[in-house]
Amino acid sequence: MLNIIQQILDKTAALAQSAEVFMFTSEETPVVFEANRLKSLQSKESRSISLRVFKNGRIGFASSNKPEDIDFLVKSAIETAEFGAKANFQLPSQTNFSVVEVYDSNTEKVSLDEMVNLGNGMVSALTEYTPDILCEASISRNTLSIDIANSSGLEAAYKKSGFAVSVEGTVIHGSDMLFVGEGESSCHPVLDTTRVLDSVRLQLDRARNQAKINSGKFPVIFTPDGLASAFISPLMAAFNGKVVLEGASPMGNKLGQQVFDSKFSLYDEPTIAFQPGSRPFDDEGVASEKLDLVEHGIPKNFYYDLKTGALAGKKSTGHGGRAGGLPSPSPTTIIIKEGNTSVEEMLSDIKEGLYIEALMGATQGNVLGGDFSGNVLLGYKIEHGKITGRVKDTMVFGNVYQLLKDIEAIGNDAKWVGARLMAPAIYCPSISVASK
Repeated sequence: MLNIIQQILDKTAALAQSAEVFMFTSEETPVVFEANRLKSLQSKESRSISLRVFKNGRIGFASSNKPEDIDFLVKSAIETAEFGAKANFQLPSQTNFSVVEVYDSNTEKVSLDEMVNLGNGMVSALTEYTPDILCEASISRNTLSIDIANSSGLEAAYKKSGFAVSVEGTVIHGSDMLFVGEGESSCHPVLDTTRVLDSVRLQLDRARNQAKINSGKFPVIFTPDGLASAFISPLMAAFNGKVVLEGASPMGNKLGQQVFDSKFSLYDEPTIAFQPGSRPFDDEGVASEKLDLVEHGIPKNFYYDLKTGALAGKKSTGHGGRAGGLPSPSPTTIIIKEGNTSVEEMLSDIKEGLYIEALMGATQGNVLGGDFSGNVLLGYKIEHGKITGRVKDTMVFGNVYQLLKDIEAIGNDAKWVGARLMAPAIYCPSISVASK
C-alpha cells in the first residue's frame, strides 16, 4: 500500500503544489442475535483512498475504493481544484508521534465460535433471569489500518484493533414496553460479560414495579448513559471550531469566563491506551494530545482541524476527522471528570425525583442552543432516597447550559459509554417534568 501512496504523490508532483494521500483499510466481523436467536455472522472488508491536492491556491479532492486506479484518482482531484475552497493552510511535515497503544493481536485471534458463545451466553443469562425478555445482542471484532503521507515529507501509519459486546432487551406486557441494555468496548478482546449482564439485571430489577411522578420541577440524577442521550451532542457542537467560526456556538465568546458550575470539567483525551477512540495522530497527520475544553466550569479551548484552525488564526488541535470526504473537526474520546459523591449519597438527598438511564428524542430540537425535551425511555422514580419503580409516559425538558450552571453533585462512578465517552452520574437540582 505504501508503494501505491508514493506513486500517487509522484504523479501529482508536477500537477499540484502540494498533495496528501490518506488510506483507510478495515476488516470487521459482526455476530448478531435477534429475538434470542443467532441471526447473522459475516466478515466484511473495506478499503478507501483519498487524495487532497493544492493547486493554484485552491483545494481539490477525490476518493475511491479502488486504490490501484491511480490515474482516475489524480485526474479527479486535479479537476475539482478549479472549483475548490481556498487553500489557507500548509500540510504538516514529518514529526515524532507519541506511542499510543491501540492494537492487541489477541483481538484478531478470537474465533467466530467464541463470539457466538459470548452472544449465546448473554441471551441465555437474561432469558433465565427474565423468561419473557426478547434479546438483541451484538459481538463485533475489527481491525483497521491508517496510512497517510504528503508532499511535505510526512509518512505515518498505525493499526488499531476493536472489540465490542452489547445486549438490548425488550419486555412487552400488553401495551407496556420496557427497554433495557448495556455494552462494553475495548481494543482488547471483551471476553467477560459479567459487568454488562449485571447492569441489565439491575435495570430489570428496578423496573419490576411501576411508579408515577406528577408534572412539575424535580431533582434528577442522570446516569452516564442518560447524559450521553441528552448532553453530549450539544456540548460537542458548541466546542467545534467550525461551528464557532460560523458564529453559531453559544460558547463562541465565552472562553475564560465562568460559564458552568465549578464542579464541571470536560476534556478530549485521544491518547488513552487501548481505548477505541484513541490514536497517535489525527486524519491529517497532526499529533494527538489531551485538550481541555472546560476546566472547573470555565471554557478553555475549541477543537480544530487544519483548515478551521487556520481560519481562526489557531493551530490544529489534532481533531481532523474523515467520514468519507474532506477532513472536518471531530472529537475523539470525551471525558467528563468524575466527582466525589456516590450515587447512594445523591439518592439519599432526594425526597421525590427521577433517575434517568435513557432519553428518546432529546437531541431533535435546538441542539446548538442546548435545549432538549425527551421521553424517558428508561427511568425510575426516587422517593425518600430510594428507587421505587419505573416511570412511564414521562418527559423532561431543559437546557444543557442552564443545567450545567447549577450542579448539585457529580458522581464518583465514571464509566465508559460506548467507545468514545467516559462520564459519571450528574445530579441536577431542578428539571421540568411532564407526566400523563
